[in-house]
Amino acid sequence: MSKILVIGAGGQLGQCLKIVAERRGIVDIVFPAEQDANILDEGVLNALLAKEQPAFVINCAAYTAVDKAEDEVELSKAINETGAGYLASACAKQGTALIHVSTDFVFEGNEVKLLKENDEANPINVYGLTKLDGEKTVADYLPAHFIIRTSWLYSEYANNFVKTMLKLGAERDELNIIADQVGTPTYAIDLANAIYDIIESGQKDYGIYHYSNEGVTSWFDFARAIFDISKTQVNVNPIPGSAYPTKAIRPAFSVMDKTKIKETFNIEIPYWRDSLVDCISKIKEQ
Repeated sequence: MSKILVIGAGGQLGQCLKIVAERRGIVDIVFPAEQDANILDEGVLNALLAKEQPAFVINCAAYTAVDKAEDEVELSKAINETGAGYLASACAKQGTALIHVSTDFVFEGNEVKLLKENDEANPINVYGLTKLDGEKTVADYLPAHFIIRTSWLYSEYANNFVKTMLKLGAERDELNIIADQVGTPTYAIDLANAIYDIIESGQKDYGIYHYSNEGVTSWFDFARAIFDISKTQVNVNPIPGSAYPTKAIRPAFSVMDKTKIKETFNIEIPYWRDSLVDCISKIKEQ
């Protein structure tokens, strides 16, 4: 496999990419420390790519604090749009292909239908808007790009919904969880495998792709599954989103159609609950 460079290596997906690279025997891959790959420093990125000369860069660096982004608009924009542009520009100078990770939150989510890559993107929060602007910037600077939109990312690493639920379930007897926001959880290990599958395919069908695990669920049913699989005794009550107001509005329905990525790269995608079983097993082993 050609040389790979991972930006945002310390985050959840970056850690999963490292674990999966070890499992798959991928050795020609670089996971630089944050100070050596600062997404906000154009000079650092240019120097890093000139030094490493990778065939592929995987961009996992992102501002992902959805509610805080409503107050930290400039920082969110800097990381998700400006930084993505710096990286795409650096890739263009070196003839490097970029795999850029984006989000289902680029969609408004006001219709119950599977969202395709060419459906209109109409973000309803700052995070989604800055991620969409980042997609556009990447496409403007670099034709050789794969933009992968994903959703509800979790793993045994970093902070995420699964680990939060396991912690709260151990501390409390009862939890209220939103039941009217529907999407698909994505095990970051599965996403990491899909990214390597794209690279190993050797195909150059650049553009936007959707990837999440298979299936559909609500946050309430996701939480119920977490407690069921982990054998955690806690009462879970379904509540409407209006009963738990957040600074950022979330899409009500953001289930993505994954036909394009499956057919283009011959990728088999696991069912969300099966992957959740794997993840909880790994967490228990830690």
